[in-house]
Amino acid sequence: MLRQMTNRLLTTGQLFRPFSSMYEPDYLEKLRPKYPLYNTLNFTIKGYDYPILESYQRFVHNVADTMDLDIADCWAQPPQKLNVQKFKPSSAVIESEYKLTVYQRNVQIANLQAPLYPTFLRLLQAALPEGVSLTVSEHTSEVDDGRYVPDRELLELRQKLDEMGGSREKK
Repeated sequence: MLRQMTNRLLTTGQLFRPFSSMYEPDYLEKLRPKYPLYNTLNFTIKGYDYPILESYQRFVHNVADTMDLDIADCWAQPPQKLNVQKFKPSSAVIESEYKLTVYQRNVQIANLQAPLYPTFLRLLQAALPEGVSLTVSEHTSEVDDGRYVPDRELLELRQKLDEMGGSREKK
């Protein structure tokens, strides 16, 4: 008789709650995310053609908005200038020279649900234009440091200050 009563209580969930604590209210369990979440991810887009890159970055932003993803930030990196030289066969004579500019855009998405990530990534890869590359990485402090252009005057002044014996801070 006692066993039947205990089984009935266990099946109704009145006596046994495997994931809740006696001191925590039940509604806290409902606030937990249903699926695991990725930390902040950076979607880095690089390409040589500025209008195509801008258009694709707008597409990525719109798809993320449509899927109701948390877009933390978007930014542009300073362009990189490349000088490519083509040599004549078996010589050091330059046959042709090209000046290329590589543009880079970043879209940062926070708290991306694990089941949505593959779908989002497949959509982005399917629409990837020719000549544009897409890289996904976890957000790190190095990425933040790369966002900002260093102030050369300030760096030179700090170097002069260090050469003269450092700052005169009271210790």
